[in-house]
Amino acid sequence: MSLFKRIACATALAGLLFASPASAQNKKVVLSQAFQSMLYLPLYVAINEGFFTQQGLDLTKETAGSPTVALSAVISGSAQFSIHGPEWTAIAASKGAPVGIIANVVNGAAVWLAAAPDFDFRDIKSLKGQKVVTGTMPTTSTSLFLKLLKENGMDGKTDVEMIQVAIGTEPGPFLAKQAPVAVMYEPGLDQVVAKGMKVVFGFPKTYGAYAFSSVTARNDVNPDLAQRVTNAMEMAMRFMAKNEARTVAIAQKEFPSLEPTVVEAAVKRMLADGVYPPSVDITAPSLKVSMDTQIALGNLAAQPDYDKFVVRKYIEPALAMK
Repeated sequence: MSLFKRIACATALAGLLFASPASAQNKKVVLSQAFQSMLYLPLYVAINEGFFTQQGLDLTKETAGSPTVALSAVISGSAQFSIHGPEWTAIAASKGAPVGIIANVVNGAAVWLAAAPDFDFRDIKSLKGQKVVTGTMPTTSTSLFLKLLKENGMDGKTDVEMIQVAIGTEPGPFLAKQAPVAVMYEPGLDQVVAKGMKVVFGFPKTYGAYAFSSVTARNDVNPDLAQRVTNAMEMAMRFMAKNEARTVAIAQKEFPSLEPTVVEAAVKRMLADGVYPPSVDITAPSLKVSMDTQIALGNLAAQPDYDKFVVRKYIEPALAMK
């Protein structure tokens, strides 16, 4: 074989080796996130570590401003994928929307109760007659809080006085002492902890596996694109489980306006509490406990059909990746 032919063959072989899956050209996809949120950190890890690129994707991340707007983008076709709570997808599906969930993102009830350092918290009934800062409904944090009260024989309308504020602004009125207790997401939780407040109750450890955030797609989504997205998210989950320091660094990059120490504490807390899952798998029990919250609050009439709602044909190949 001539030198020219050997070079040509080597070049062709290199092209095959370095081409992304199924195509040498990255395929464009749009993913709409409800908010820029620490709850979606696996997405940011996948982007920053190049996992979507490795899967042959050119992913554009858009921020919708709310779960319903992000989901509407998928239903209308302006985005192929969205990230938000699976309850929004379930509610839409119950009304006939052709949507399901293809990957886990957060698998713990990522909500905590914080209290002033001098507040005497013994159990949930210690909140009776108290003011509590919460996010404006509908939001999962407040939904979980109301469910918790109900499970302890209390009523959110009569037994506590909820001060509902825009999601993400809970630290302000809480630190201003408008209430001795607050229902918190991260990183707000560790922002107030840094100011001397204490964590008195954790929903992640109370509820265990809980489908909290997930990737949604239409039922007629391009299956090749859906598989690649699911694979990239699986790669991110595995990476986070083994690379805490790099995961923290990515979070600090994504949230530059927050104190780095607050971001570090928030990420480490969510990793330790099992909020970030080890894989994209969504089990039937984790979906059930999540949807039970919405059923208890009257937002959803019945459990979605797991076999139809959770699209395992993408999850299982991702789990099988070497």
